[in-house]
Formats: sequence, C-alpha cells, structure tokens
Amino acid sequence: MSPAAATREFLRRQWLVALAGAGVAVTSLAARRLPAWSVDEGKVLFLLSALFVAVRGLEQSGLAGRVAGIVERGGAVPLKLVAATFFLSMLVTNDAALVIVVPLTLSLACDRKDILVILEALAANAGSALTPFGNPQNLYLYWRYDVAPGAFVGAIAPFSLVFLGLLLAVASRVDTRCAPRQGTPRRVARRAWIHGLLLAVVVLAVLRVLPAAAGIVVVLYALVWDRAALAIDYPLLLTFLFFFGIADNLRVMLAAEIGRPGHVFLTSALASQVVSNVPAALLLSEFTSRWPALLWGVNAGGFGSLFGSLANLIAYRLYVVRLDTRAAAVFTGRFLALGYAALFVAFGLYFLLRRMGGLP
Repeated sequence: MSPAAATREFLRRQWLVALAGAGVAVTSLAARRLPAWSVDEGKVLFLLSALFVAVRGLEQSGLAGRVAGIVERGGAVPLKLVAATFFLSMLVTNDAALVIVVPLTLSLACDRKDILVILEALAANAGSALTPFGNPQNLYLYWRYDVAPGAFVGAIAPFSLVFLGLLLAVASRVDTRCAPRQGTPRRVARRAWIHGLLLAVVVLAVLRVLPAAAGIVVVLYALVWDRAALAIDYPLLLTFLFFFGIADNLRVMLAAEIGRPGHVFLTSALASQVVSNVPAALLLSEFTSRWPALLWGVNAGGFGSLFGSLANLIAYRLYVVRLDTRAAAVFTGRFLALGYAALFVAFGLYFLLRRMGGLP
C-alpha cells in the first residue's frame, strides 16, 4: 500500500482522532500556548484504559457469549435484548455493551434485526447514563465536578428510567420471529472470573472506594497473563487526550460562563449532534458549573444523529458492514427517525421536570 493510500485509509478509519489532533494544533496556534493536562484528567484516562482492558478480557473469555445465549432462549427476544443492553451498559459502558450485544443479534436467525439494533443503541445510551462509569462523558463529569455518587445517580435517574420504560414498551410491540440456536455453547474460560473481579476493582476506583491507582492491577494482570486483553481502542483514548487539550485551550480563549440550566442543557445536547457527546462534555464543562444540566444535555445528545454518540456509530457500522446490506439508506432513515424521536422526548422530559422542580 502506498503512503498516500495508507494515509487515506487511516483518515477513513480514524477520522475522529485525526480531527481532534488537528483541533489541538489549531487552538494551540490561536491561543499561542500548549494545552495543560491536569492530574484529574490523567486519572480519567487511566481508569478508562483499565476499564477497557477488563471489559476486553471478559469479551474474549466467552462469558459474555454464554450470557447472551441464555438471553435468546424462549420468547420475548426483543425485550431481553433491549433490557440486557440497558443494564449491561450501566456496568461495562455503552460502547462495550453494543460490541457484545449487536453481533449476537446479527447472528440470530431472526427478522427485524434493523429495529433491534436501533433499539439496542438507544438502550445503551439510556442505560449508560445512569452510572458514573457507564460512558466516558459521565466518568469525566463525575470526576470534573467531584460529585457524590448518590447525587450523580439521583440527578440523571429520571432520564434513564423513563427511557427504560419507553424502550421496553416499544420492544414488546416488535414482532420478531427467531429460530433456535444450533451447536454447542462455547466454554467459559476460567480467566473470566478474574476479569470480573478486575472490573469490580475499576468500578470501586471510579466510585472512589479505592484509589485510582488500584486500576494498575488490571494492567499488570493483562501484561503478565492475558496480553490479548490489551487490544483495546487506543485511538479513542488518544482522542480523549486531544479533547482535554482543546478544552484547556478554549478555556483560555473563551473565558465565559453559560448561565441558565436550560441554556446549558440545550447547548450541550445540540453540540453533541455535531461533535459527539464526549467532546461536548469536555468543552462545555470549562464554561459552566451547572453539572446536572450538562449531564442531562450530553446524555440526551447521544440520541439523534449518528455522531451524537460513538455508540451510535458502533451499532450502525456493525449492522451495515457485517450484513453488507444494500438497504443502508432505509436503515439510516429508521436509525435517525427513532433517534431524533428519543431526543425530542428527552427535551420534553427535561423541561417538564424543570418546571415541576424535579431537577436542580
């Protein structure tokens, strides 16, 4: 492959990290300074790395596949898949939940897979919003604003629980017929339980029960006994590093405060439609102290466009690429229609709760 072709292939696959790197360069030139990364931002990146390694180990151990096989047995498969995605995303992040559940969905002898994948993407975004470690923007905001776990979950719980009810109601109306799975289930490797314990260590570190340095046991275990678990999404981590730098430069260039909670919510939700909710959280956190509104905005912003959340892109690409479908335009239309419907519901829910005094 020629250098030019290799460059084009890299930009096609890693356009976000390339764009973020360019953003650091442009904002550094404009601000006439290099960005400064804080210790807390370093902790966030380290804990994300440890979380990705633990989840990767679980994926490769066969445990996730065994659990998925149990979920597909019997009837009400749409309900099971949506519920599994919702609750799994609370523990292993929305991206990882979709990496596990969407391939399972595509392997089933079922119809209506397009609707199932779209509902799973919505469920992953809604479920991951409920915990500080459910998605990268939550983890960042949790550390950035030093929020107590109970206050964090209490602020976003109405968002996640309302969408859980709505998605389960829609899933119960999806008429899907599936043939039974054939073959012998894959054996679960013993290391699955070790990775499960390591995942618990990372979760406790995120909740500040353990120090952030406790995550080093995850990396050390992978280095010594399970190096395959180190095959994580390093470009995504690099993207976060770049966006931390962009946010620091913009903080210097645009020293300002976004005032009303409603403005924070709308600005973050709409910005997420263009730049994704993780960068929106990183950038806007520099300009506001209204963390509940920002938390709602970036999680609601995960709905809507394909770029609203990286989880959306994961689900979309897994469906279109794996099936090599010629109906990509139809699938895209349905994905966007259901996504924007969820976004408008989130808008209405936020302002309704604000009027009722249910949100700070």
